[in-house]
Amino acid sequence: MWRPFETRPLTYLTFWLNEQIDGHNPVGYHALNLGLHLIAVWLLWDVLRRMMPERAAWIGAAIFAVHPFQAEPVNYIFARSTTLATVLCLASLASWIRGKRWWAVAWFGCALLAKEECVAFPALLLLLEWWQTRARRGATTLDLKFALRPIIVMFALAVMAGVRVLIASAQIEGSGAGTQAGISWRAYGLTQGLVILRYLRMLILPWGFSIDPAVAIPPLWLGALAWIAVGCLAGSLAYFAMRGRPAALWFLAGLLLLLPSSSILPAADLAADRRLYLPMIAIAAGIGLMLQSARLSIVAAILVFFTGFSIARTATWRSDASIWEDAAAKAPSKVRPKLQLARALDPQRALKVLEVAQRIAPDDPSIPAEQGRVYLSSGRPDLALLAFGRALALAPRSSVALNNRGAALLALNQRDAAQADFERALAIDACQFDARLNLQRLGVSAPPPSRCKFSTEQARALLGR
Repeated sequence: MWRPFETRPLTYLTFWLNEQIDGHNPVGYHALNLGLHLIAVWLLWDVLRRMMPERAAWIGAAIFAVHPFQAEPVNYIFARSTTLATVLCLASLASWIRGKRWWAVAWFGCALLAKEECVAFPALLLLLEWWQTRARRGATTLDLKFALRPIIVMFALAVMAGVRVLIASAQIEGSGAGTQAGISWRAYGLTQGLVILRYLRMLILPWGFSIDPAVAIPPLWLGALAWIAVGCLAGSLAYFAMRGRPAALWFLAGLLLLLPSSSILPAADLAADRRLYLPMIAIAAGIGLMLQSARLSIVAAILVFFTGFSIARTATWRSDASIWEDAAAKAPSKVRPKLQLARALDPQRALKVLEVAQRIAPDDPSIPAEQGRVYLSSGRPDLALLAFGRALALAPRSSVALNNRGAALLALNQRDAAQADFERALAIDACQFDARLNLQRLGVSAPPPSRCKFSTEQARALLGR
């Protein structure tokens, strides 16, 4: 479904096109993701060969192509926003180095419509412009003015995109960002210094990849120490860049590209390996410059090393169960991977996984809610009612929990009690779609929703189409 007036409309447009061509067949979705990655590799090669020695350029493009950090964005269908935004940023960079700067602005604007996390991309152009101006000692103030104007426009677009994300994350239910991230701004920022250091370690020692990494909020002293280390690294890179080391400049640019997703705006995912996809365009360039004088056998060994880990990581994505089994094994104390794993297993195995999760977090209402879903889907509404009741006791103001209990009551033919739960759910949240639809199926007219954003499919269901 294409949603042009929400965030990331270009990404949703590609999903809509996939759906029109081949329905929900995953082959087409994966093929387009892979195609975008190949386009990104080609664009990066084309850009780098114009900015550095050819040997460094092809090494950088090859590292970008096969590094294990790239596996998740290519394999995870919904991560297409990351690959699409990166392709458009590379198109912007290609236009920039050809002197078509306002075309570069247009491409960057399109990238923001694919994914807003690319807001720091103008900083990369600013660094490159500073580097080239430094190399052209005869550059005039007029030259700099013509270079800075489009960059200023890009930064203005980035600010508007950031404001749009803040508003949308607060308004869209379940956005998992901003006020709905389930974590405070302070706690998220405190965590991200360690997360950045984790990413940097995995660039060299590529293991520990997971769709849901075992990252916890650190104590204040440890979070502050991690940020001091990141700051020292950034300062060192800036120093060496000013001393004429181009690899340091590219590494610094990669760090800047990472900051928007690993700084202050909270997200439900404290760490996500796919966030390195865009920064890798600069990091891979820096690696290419460092390895340009290395023997071919050493470069080949490094590429084979990374390719092997990428193949192993891709194998993990063969099914929902394998993805979440991997995540649950790597984060045994986290509940979310177990919830997701339960949804990918048969009822008997799912209940066993949920029992483990309940021992870890006995007060988490999402666990009995998931147990209730398993019982209800396997034809045991009596046990589902007990589980949903426990979830409601843990979260008495949850409209979802009320709707779930109402669904179990309805399955037990207790229509009046079910109707009461659905109505209570809507009293708490007038935009609770499932409760509204369940009331409609009972033949009860619910008060018209106000300021609710239903998808096209949801709106059609409510209209009985």
